Amino acid sequence: MTITTCIFDAYGTLFDVAAAARNAAREPGQDALAGVWEALAEDWRRKQLEYSWLRAITGDHVGFWQVTQDALDWAMARHGLSEPALRDRLLALYWELAAFPEVPELLTRLKAMGKTCAILSNGSPDMLEGAVASAGLGDRLDAVISVEEVGVFKPARAVYDLVGTHFGTEPAQVLFVSSNGWDAAGAAAYGFTTAWVNRAGLPQDRLPGVPTHVLTDLSSIPELL
Repeated sequence: MTITTCIFDAYGTLFDVAAAARNAAREPGQDALAGVWEALAEDWRRKQLEYSWLRAITGDHVGFWQVTQDALDWAMARHGLSEPALRDRLLALYWELAAFPEVPELLTRLKAMGKTCAILSNGSPDMLEGAVASAGLGDRLDAVISVEEVGVFKPARAVYDLVGTHFGTEPAQVLFVSSNGWDAAGAAAYGFTTAWVNRAGLPQDRLPGVPTHVLTDLSSIPELL
């Protein structure tokens, strides 16, 4: 089948999740953060994902904003940072994450090709609305779909079902794009054509689903269609 629909994960795929810690570390008075921001950003993201998986397994679902706050609290504690004002600043910046540089042009090209473009994300609707607006991507997306519609985080199959529910597509008509190897694997096992954006040059996850394409960034996606 011809690919008609391009579905993107949001955090780490379209939006740079390290931007909040990086930008905060550049601000005056943030010397303590400046020395550890890269490690803190990595820990924050890792715990955010781990908590989403654990909550999916146990059925103890909360919105992604709560998961994001819990993960930050853990990361700050690990790095000896306890200032409430810093916590508030990091969380505020998470609502203004920058898109990766190639994203606007990529989405413009895909729309010019007649492709449907949408986000499918663990993020809560308000978080995603803020990120899309901050990055100026709203006019390039046909939908922003949150897991809150089914109350479970990826890679639950019920989340991938939302694509067909929204667009009436068969899995073979969908290119699913994620920077998370586990997400790309889950989408591949579901039946989507998948592109894993392996920005960090990591080994492939040992999971049943195997990504169709492995990329270093998003810019070459139109050549896959």
